[in-house]
Amino acid sequence: MSSTSGDVWSPVITPFQTDLAPDSARFVAHCQWLASNGVGLAIFGTNSEANSMSVGEKQTLLKTLVDSGVDPARIMPGTGACSIEDCVSLTQEAVAAGCAGVLMLPPFYYKGVSDEGLFRYFSEVINRVNDSRLRVYLYHIPPVTQVPLSLELIERLCATFPGIIAGIKDSGGDWAYTQALVERFSSQDFAVYAGSERFLLDTLRAGGAGCISATANVNPLAIVELAQQWQTSDADERQQKLNVIRDLFEQYPLIPAMKAATSHFSDVDAWQRVRPPLVELEDAKAAELISSLKAKGFQMTGLSEAKHG
Repeated sequence: MSSTSGDVWSPVITPFQTDLAPDSARFVAHCQWLASNGVGLAIFGTNSEANSMSVGEKQTLLKTLVDSGVDPARIMPGTGACSIEDCVSLTQEAVAAGCAGVLMLPPFYYKGVSDEGLFRYFSEVINRVNDSRLRVYLYHIPPVTQVPLSLELIERLCATFPGIIAGIKDSGGDWAYTQALVERFSSQDFAVYAGSERFLLDTLRAGGAGCISATANVNPLAIVELAQQWQTSDADERQQKLNVIRDLFEQYPLIPAMKAATSHFSDVDAWQRVRPPLVELEDAKAAELISSLKAKGFQMTGLSEAKHG
């Protein structure tokens, strides 16, 4: 990358009310806190429980967030869906709002689909949106979707839709694939984001753009500081400290764990709530996580000031 500073985005966790409707006020407050720590808002990602939400719910949250004054240039909604029409509808909403781009999953219900089928899906979405402002960041997360995005598919999409296919989030956990993406596409103005801060330093050193990482929800400033100072002498030490915190969260189901931490440090019990089929952390597990985090000096500074409701 040409910049001396990396870019960090968070797939923003979604708060829910007692009836499991999204809590828009608390959502906006969390987004504002993240933005104040220098993090971009990749709303409606995996860790947002986005695929447990309707298109209408996501459209409402996006409008509420933009109307609150959050800069849409720092918003990258996840719009991928199994339904072409659902994907098109939310993508059009994001483009109209002036968002930086959209993060697009492949259609993930059918497994073993061909590159040709995936190419047709993405092509259909892009052609239906039909807007030169559209910027698509592909979302490669085969551990969840079981639908990988091959280098050949990405190359074909880039060639067919230059400027529109703008980058990728790689949550495959395979550094060789991430490295191959950077080597093959970085000269094409194609941004490669690691799917975890665990790979942030390696990605930036290879020439990638930064990371879009779940735990940027809870540890935003430390991740941003590494992204900004990755060329300094203490970068490896910073990376190791990030890994320690990431390891603690990964000892538990990640979404409930992040919500448990957010609940504790904001003093808002409702943050623990998740949508089925997910379940919240048991009290003992949540207490164990918080104790481990505090033993490492972990804090979510300023979060309590941003609580709503």
